[in-house]
Amino acid sequence: MKPNAHSEKFGCLSTAQRVWAVSCIHGEAEKLIELHDLLAKRWQNGDRLVYLGNYLGHGSDIKGVMDELLRFRIDRLCMPGMIPEDIVYLRGAQEEMLRKLLQIQLASDPCGVFNWMIDHGLEETLNAYGSSEAEARGYLREGILATTRWTSRVRDTIQSYPGHNDILISLRRAAYTEKGELLFVHAGIDPSRPVTEQTDTFWWGSGYFDKIGEPYSGFKRVVRGFDREHEGVMETDHTISLDSGCGFEGPLTAACITLDGEIDDLITSSS
Repeated sequence: MKPNAHSEKFGCLSTAQRVWAVSCIHGEAEKLIELHDLLAKRWQNGDRLVYLGNYLGHGSDIKGVMDELLRFRIDRLCMPGMIPEDIVYLRGAQEEMLRKLLQIQLASDPCGVFNWMIDHGLEETLNAYGSSEAEARGYLREGILATTRWTSRVRDTIQSYPGHNDILISLRRAAYTEKGELLFVHAGIDPSRPVTEQTDTFWWGSGYFDKIGEPYSGFKRVVRGFDREHEGVMETDHTISLDSGCGFEGPLTAACITLDGEIDDLITSSS
């Protein structure tokens, strides 16, 4: 995959010397603020930044997370040499669910899809943007037209918070360094397929990640932010997993990774 190819789907980090990768946040704004404070003190010229998805869901301060993501983006872009493309937000499973929710009236089984989403943490996102599980179910029972009105209202509510929709429409499926040293994904990747031919494995294929037993597509390391078991920082010869359980009573973790695939620095929130 050449740099800047498929740029609407993938983020390309150019002239990076190190890349900070932030694991899943899950609505835990205080932990993100603490992590950002630590990160700012460790930042070096030539560093780049990737957020590995799941900003929404589970935690109680989703809007606070989005506001903090925007604040720190502005802060980093004030650093010498930084450009907007040096900060990449990946789409996580929670953001993918929200995208599907906003067009749920088109699903063949809207109620079944909604039940699945609720089981996987959607309710907190609904609450954050002025709705609820009960309200959504009411509109779903009324049919397509009522559901369409409701999803339009949720979309309008999201857009009413400055910058929130800007992040959501900028999300990338994966990110990579310019010369192909590092690949960043949300949860998983099917090692039998090229990056550009992955489907929903990025969000739901965490089981594939453990099967990466050799360099994938020439990348020195594949880095992910979500692990269903939340086992913390885990390294193999070819992968790094960073999920310490933020949103599930664990801390938030970020790793700074060099272009040779080594963890150069590691920070975590206090709780």
